[in-house]
Amino acid sequence: MLLIVKQKADEEILKKVAEDLDGYVKVVVDIKRKILSAGGKLHVDGERLLLKDGSKQVDLWGGGIDLETNEVDFDSMINLRPNQNNPSREVLDQSIRKEMEIIIRSFLK
Repeated sequence: MLLIVKQKADEEILKKVAEDLDGYVKVVVDIKRKILSAGGKLHVDGERLLLKDGSKQVDLWGGGIDLETNEVDFDSMINLRPNQNNPSREVLDQSIRKEMEIIIRSFLK
């Protein structure tokens, strides 16, 4: 299941978004609007959902959280952005990573 999360998710929503990848949840975070898409198998699907909801491409960054270990990662193909000084799948800017982690943990913990 893929959906936009704009506030702390309850247990039922967490179970649904974790179904696709057995406890790991792919997320795309809009660091400006402070919302995220959660679930699905591809970051690009979450990115597309947020773009339709009014997000801007430059504000969207992909990663994920393992709900069992509580480990957050910042790895996604959508993060490959040489024009934004991010020539890697990994989010390189520490301030963006910090903002992503705050949003992910506040909504999906």
